[in-house]
Amino acid sequence: MTSNDNNDTRLTHVVSSLQNIAAAVVKASQHGGLRSVLQEIARTAGVLVGARYSALGIPDGYGGFRHFLVNGVTEEEFAAVPHTPQGKGLLGVIMREHESLRVDHIHTHPRSAGFPPNHPNMNTLLGVPIEIGQHLFGLLYLSDKYDGTPFTEEDQRLIETLASYAALAIAGVQLSEQQSRLSILEERERIGMELHDSVIQSLYAVGMELQLIRLGSSEPEQLDNPLHNLDAVISDIRRYIMNLKSADAQRITIRQGLTAVFDRLHIPPELTVEIDVADEYPPLDAPTFDAVCLILSEVASNAIRHAHATRIQVSVLRDGRTFTMEVEDNGVGFDPNKVKRNGLGLANIRRRAELHGGSIEVTSAEGDGTCVRLTMPIK
Repeated sequence: MTSNDNNDTRLTHVVSSLQNIAAAVVKASQHGGLRSVLQEIARTAGVLVGARYSALGIPDGYGGFRHFLVNGVTEEEFAAVPHTPQGKGLLGVIMREHESLRVDHIHTHPRSAGFPPNHPNMNTLLGVPIEIGQHLFGLLYLSDKYDGTPFTEEDQRLIETLASYAALAIAGVQLSEQQSRLSILEERERIGMELHDSVIQSLYAVGMELQLIRLGSSEPEQLDNPLHNLDAVISDIRRYIMNLKSADAQRITIRQGLTAVFDRLHIPPELTVEIDVADEYPPLDAPTFDAVCLILSEVASNAIRHAHATRIQVSVLRDGRTFTMEVEDNGVGFDPNKVKRNGLGLANIRRRAELHGGSIEVTSAEGDGTCVRLTMPIK
């Protein structure tokens, strides 16, 4: 076989693998729920490289995992392990460093922390982060190929490609679930308004007509029960509207939203995060507050990676017209005159803020930390 034949065969294999990856991610996305998507991606990863064991973990922001879906281990075997991975050893290395890792001998690796009791014995490891930019969505872990060989560079490239698609799939499912929740809230608001503006007003009109008839009737007591029942119906509808508004009020608060941002990031032990925010609902619509949270995620990620800070403080100020969030760190800072206006990832957050009518102001000096101030109009 000639060199060209080998290249053609290899190209065909790569194209076929990419087609399988794309088809698998589409299939995963169609499963609907986030856990189903994660499970399907984990299964697909194992099939792509012939791995006996595969897993997909979603970090909880504290070094462990919020979700950890496995393939190749039975439910009984999984239940026998005293706890899910805690982000120590090699799994934690991939989580913290956001870098792929191939290990031929887990047990002898200097950064290995071993396995908990009843954990299946595993010898080789391939770990790949699932991320878009600096946002970590999860991690793929594979162990022990069926043919007994170590993981190769080609295996790593295939799983890294899958991870790129997987990040989009996970983000898409999360967005779909968020839109679904928003649609439910909007529908509740529409129903509440319809009941209040139309149905209740019509019932009030009927009640007034009955009252007029009652005043002119020779036997007004005959209308007492219908009027009482009508008042009861109006009260029931008003209570239903209040229940709708109460359900609507269960949306996420400012503190919950900003805290969740840091839950998705890995916070080094030496870094303290202070969130000085009232636990109240945001005076912004859902898409705008989502943008605020995404901006915080980018700013915080930059600070964690580059500022060498020991403290990040987040505060929120609001008045009747503006919502202001300040993110301040005590890191190394930088000289704004020595970097481009849109450097350090600022282009994305500026564009995101401007899409919602907001603005970004950055204050920094070398050795004196950085403060990013976001201002959003309250509409």
